Amino acid sequence: MILTPVFGGDKQIASMKKLLVGGVVVTLCISFINITSNDDPVPIPLSQQRLGNADSGYHYIITGDFVKSGLPLNVYHFIFKKERTNLLGREGNNSDVRYDFNSVKAENGEDVVVPNCLQCHAQFFDGKLIIGLGNSTGDFTRDQKLKSAEKLLLSYLKLKPKKYQAAKEFVTVSLAIGDELFTDIVGANPADRLTALLVSHRDPVTLAWNQKPTVVLPKQVIPSDVPAWWLLKKKNAMFYNGFGRGDFGKFLMGSSLLTTNDTSHANEVDAHMPDVLSYLYTVQPPKYPKPVDQQLASEGKIIFEDNCSRCHGTYGSNARYPNLLIPESIIGTDSLLNQSNYQYSDMIEWYNKSWFSKGDHPAKLAPFKGYVAPPLDGVWITAPYFHNGSVPTIEAVLNSKLRPTYWTRDLFHGTSAGDSTKYDYDKLGWQFESLSAPGSKYVYNTTLPGYGNYGHTFGDLLTEVERKAVIEYLKTL
Repeated sequence: MILTPVFGGDKQIASMKKLLVGGVVVTLCISFINITSNDDPVPIPLSQQRLGNADSGYHYIITGDFVKSGLPLNVYHFIFKKERTNLLGREGNNSDVRYDFNSVKAENGEDVVVPNCLQCHAQFFDGKLIIGLGNSTGDFTRDQKLKSAEKLLLSYLKLKPKKYQAAKEFVTVSLAIGDELFTDIVGANPADRLTALLVSHRDPVTLAWNQKPTVVLPKQVIPSDVPAWWLLKKKNAMFYNGFGRGDFGKFLMGSSLLTTNDTSHANEVDAHMPDVLSYLYTVQPPKYPKPVDQQLASEGKIIFEDNCSRCHGTYGSNARYPNLLIPESIIGTDSLLNQSNYQYSDMIEWYNKSWFSKGDHPAKLAPFKGYVAPPLDGVWITAPYFHNGSVPTIEAVLNSKLRPTYWTRDLFHGTSAGDSTKYDYDKLGWQFESLSAPGSKYVYNTTLPGYGNYGHTFGDLLTEVERKAVIEYLKTL
């Protein structure tokens, strides 16, 4: 998202608009400096991080057993076709397992297949798998066919005691929380909900599984878009609301709670996290592949730095990222995600007293009523926009009048190549169709709670010419 640093009441904002229309950029910048407010952005302090070997971190992501219970290998191949492309160049059982799964050994020695990080943190674009790009095509909506599949799987496993034992933890957890993970729209991600559900069933000290949750959570699944990995190196805190403070490694290992039943396995996974973080810090955004109007981009850079850089930082030779939390009173975007921090207060208390908050490298959760203004490296390819993926293009981010209430786009799945012709390289985002009413799970409905596309209207203060220049500049980041 793009944020113009206008802080203060309506009177100041109205005067900003007049200055912008008049084109008096210098005066506008001076006005920004003089504006004060009780709801000013809050800087996030730097936290010391553990770093290791990046190559080892990548290898652990694509082969590691951070999840140790899953589908028996033969069951996996019954459900999924053998992967012939071997996109990651892996060996052994992993050579014919899809890129977003790992084949690992369960505790009892059985070969099982488990989800890996690329389920959410990789996506196809122009025929190429982009590792680190948030997956905006994942389908986490309700599918009644899964119910019958679960019953068949359990019936089969109970006839194979060793395979059942290898899959038991994964199946137990999936059955306990699966019904509470569904999103309303394809592309929306329930990662925050998954973490909360896993926490609610685990003992904070021993991490042992409790079939009955000890932390009661609200029923609503609040969606989010998946941020790009390459942004993490600039951040002082994790997550859209910036409430992941301290050791990033502790947050990166959250998915291991799917099957972690004791602190010994948690310690084993944690030992790999400095390597994983080091790898994430090496991930770079892909370059914009089309010609750029360099003159227009140069003009856009000036406009961007005068209007957006206080929150989103500067790029190039004078690169600087301020790590600011923007109060919801300023940003005005859908607040359900940051409000859920307070609805999940028992979960936050759990985390801040748990194994994750102990030791030499603790982590903690610090709620805030607002969102981080993110860095914009590679922003051209990270559509859709806002923390909930509610806006299909940057053009619509900068001009709120263009945001559709109901919209849909073509989605691609699996390992098939993405159709880049469906991407709008001028407006920066997915080509979409605006609809007059809600429809299937493939129609983004911004009237649903948590899916709103309002707020962040600062780009409305720019002229059409200025917005085009800014967009051209953003192609270069």
